[in-house]
Amino acid sequence: MHYSERLGDALAYAARIHRGQRRKEGSIPYLAHPLAVCALVAESGGNEDQMIAALLHDGPEEAGGLACLQEIRQRFGDKVAELIDWCTDTYEKPEPPWYPRKKAYLVRLQSAPPEALLIVVADKVHNVRSLVQLLRREGLACFQRFRGGQEGTLWYYREMVRLFRQRLPECELTDELTRLVEELFRRIENPPMRFQTPVDTPPAT
Repeated sequence: MHYSERLGDALAYAARIHRGQRRKEGSIPYLAHPLAVCALVAESGGNEDQMIAALLHDGPEEAGGLACLQEIRQRFGDKVAELIDWCTDTYEKPEPPWYPRKKAYLVRLQSAPPEALLIVVADKVHNVRSLVQLLRREGLACFQRFRGGQEGTLWYYREMVRLFRQRLPECELTDELTRLVEELFRRIENPPMRFQTPVDTPPAT
């Protein structure tokens, strides 16, 4: 596949809007995350619009809300903006309460197009990869970095696995996300996940 200059422009734009930001791990530049998500999307057959959306998927949440999305739309087109919108669970600052926001996002993703879901599952794969590494280094204390805490974070990723097993069952990234979340559960010695059962009762928040 031949890529246009738009992809390079998107990389430069992502580097600009995330300059100075860090991942939850503390020392890792935030840009590492959209780069990794873009690579996963490309390796899974994503087109240029999907790769650009992967590079910019956290822009509205982390760097400007709806104004950022509008700028992305003007620079990279309606399709890219539409894909990013599916990746975004809120444009509000301060953000709404964590659990209702995540629950609403899970419901919304039930109607997302597969081309957007590919970016979302790539995002979750990289996030859980990072969480597993953090758990190996810091143990359960790492969950203090997350707004949902241990219980909420595990609930959220378990429900994401259920969603992608339903919506993208043939995608290799769905398989990888499943393996990663299962490793999370093994490492904290929680009961086995039960993806065949109805959605579990949400954590108290």
